[in-house]
Amino acid sequence: MATAAVVAVAAVVLSNCTATPGNAPASPPVSGTTTPSPTVTYPLSAAPRTVPAVREHTPARGPGWKPSADGRVVVPPVDGAALADEGRLLATELHLGFAQSAERRHGDVQLSLGKKGSGPAESYSLVVRDGQVRITGPDAAGVFYGTRTLKQAVQAAGSAPEGTVRDSPAKPERGLNLDIARKYFTPGWIEDRLREMADLKLNQLGLHFSDDQAFRIESTTHPEIVSAPYLTKAEMGRIMALAARLHITVVPEIDSPGHLGAVLRAHPDLQLRDVQGRAVEGAVDISNPDSAKLVDELLREYMPVFPGGAWHLGADEYQALVVRDPQASFPQLAREAQSRYGPAAGVQDLATGWLNDRADVVRPSGKVLKAWNDGFFAGGTVGAAKDIQAEYWTGTEIGARPPLEYLRAGRKVVNLNDEYLYYVLGEPNQFTYPTGQRIYEQWTPLVLRGTTPVPAEFGEQILGARLAVWCDRADSQTQDQIAAGIRLPLAALSQKVWDARPPQQSWTAFKERVGAAISP
Repeated sequence: MATAAVVAVAAVVLSNCTATPGNAPASPPVSGTTTPSPTVTYPLSAAPRTVPAVREHTPARGPGWKPSADGRVVVPPVDGAALADEGRLLATELHLGFAQSAERRHGDVQLSLGKKGSGPAESYSLVVRDGQVRITGPDAAGVFYGTRTLKQAVQAAGSAPEGTVRDSPAKPERGLNLDIARKYFTPGWIEDRLREMADLKLNQLGLHFSDDQAFRIESTTHPEIVSAPYLTKAEMGRIMALAARLHITVVPEIDSPGHLGAVLRAHPDLQLRDVQGRAVEGAVDISNPDSAKLVDELLREYMPVFPGGAWHLGADEYQALVVRDPQASFPQLAREAQSRYGPAAGVQDLATGWLNDRADVVRPSGKVLKAWNDGFFAGGTVGAAKDIQAEYWTGTEIGARPPLEYLRAGRKVVNLNDEYLYYVLGEPNQFTYPTGQRIYEQWTPLVLRGTTPVPAEFGEQILGARLAVWCDRADSQTQDQIAAGIRLPLAALSQKVWDARPPQQSWTAFKERVGAAISP
């Protein structure tokens, strides 16, 4: 109200002393004098229309900035190695020239790195003034997100508003999880999702590429397990290169010791069998050292394919632990547990030991380790390694516990709440497709299970969230239908992990903003 009053008073003063464009002077000029040129006045700018919305915008008066025929994206030579890719991409998107130059001209956009530690990771400032744009951040990712803001502003309104944006994410992990095991996705489709994610300032793509139905990436150590069609390593190389340019970490997952049906079809000797000799679907016999040998060979093969900083170990739904008495049903597992961990150990300890052993294989690579929350068990003789993040998806599976048990134990958690964030093809088992509106209006990263948030004091331990596409009924939707179905949920997720505050606009307004700012 106070700001509006000041603007109104200023407008009155201006109207009494300055002619505005298109209006005649208030009185005829005095003979022998020159009529002064009218002074152009501008209202205070509004924040750019982006998804996610910028967290802070300081308005200013001025014409803003729009792409021009002679405009360029310029990167100072000192920052060329770090920011040339970002500069060339923005220049292509906005049809501008590109140059590595310390000089800025009218109409230019300058990208530059600030001093190390000058802001939070992935933060940026974007200043529009004097017919120029300057985007600065403490790291290349932050500068890149500034270019996404500029791109969206131009797409939505044709120009970027005068003033200063200061922006940074609330959560460090923000993204999409994609099941490419049950359903084959073309490389081009995956690359399109990476571009969509980047525009939404999402930075993590989970790839679940091994399951009971198929194993979808070329293998040289075990070609016998690979299912057609599959992604070649050359195709994965191109996907990984694009992800790196877009500041997206690809997190691979070879799920074990369950969900290995595709591997077991080629290696039936590793199949887990119960006391009556019946095969257990998807489960390897973790008392057999050859099971560990094969999985570890795959881990070592694929670690160089995925040079990003994280690895998902799976660990969910091991079927030996869903029966009433695992020790009686699987005596070979019970014996091995006692042999390794002492007379009080049980099958769950052997499963936890399996998780820890696989973590030991990956840990020397320096990657952050992840596993599904129902792969962590209470009690027992063996505990899961403290550095493995819990990716919390359910509280209903055997072994799954309420979120507070993980948080109170000090474990870091990522939110994949199956109530809001699971897009399960065909909607089996009472799953329904998530809606952007429900995520936008009801969910926050604190809502890890069901609809009830955990106390805010645990907010720092919740690293972020991903929307998960699971292809249980693979043929129920096409690639294009999936892309359309996740468009608004992914945009809503991006808003809620970028800014911890309640959204400032209605769902209807946000939905319109998605349509204006983000290319379909």
